[in-house]
Amino acid sequence: MTAPRILWYFADPMCSWCWGFAPVIGAIKEAYADQVKVALLLGGLRPGTTEPMTAALREEILHHWHQVHRRTGQPFAFEEAMPGGFVYDTEPPSRAVVAVAEINPEQTFPYFNSVQAAFYAHRQDVTQIQVLAALAEVHHIAAPQFLERFHSDAVRARTRRHFEQTQQAGVRGFPTLLGQDASGILLLTHGYRAFEELRPEIEAWLTRPA
Repeated sequence: MTAPRILWYFADPMCSWCWGFAPVIGAIKEAYADQVKVALLLGGLRPGTTEPMTAALREEILHHWHQVHRRTGQPFAFEEAMPGGFVYDTEPPSRAVVAVAEINPEQTFPYFNSVQAAFYAHRQDVTQIQVLAALAEVHHIAAPQFLERFHSDAVRARTRRHFEQTQQAGVRGFPTLLGQDASGILLLTHGYRAFEELRPEIEAWLTRPA
């Protein structure tokens, strides 16, 4: 029996290039829905950060945001983003995605996208639990159910496992897309690429003998 083909998507909900890549991964999922499973692995961009960001770091990050906006056209709310005292901890939104995936796997990618949009386009602080719970309710997951999973030891451990798997795979930046089949693992992109650029490589991967 032939092993199923899997596209492993390594990303972080607070990675600006992953926000830029959101339409691309959406197009890939739509174009190849009947040929491949797309699986999300939370990479862990800045998990466990405890110190408020400096003004210099904020300017550096906003510079990247402008680059992403110019290249991809994705919307950003630049003014008053990441206000004073903001702690850029990517663990809570990553854990929230894991919690949602446990409750309703079909909402994994839609919720991930909602967290991205909330942070980048709507200036919401997605490190805050109440924001993450409100976003879960948009996806028809009751806040108490979400919070129970979010705070559970099991979801904390699974989130750490996502970060560990990313490191074990040798992935050091996001977005990264790896194709896995019976022949092994193939790197399709490390960093942002438009769907039109990626499509020929995905097609070649899907048609090679597995």
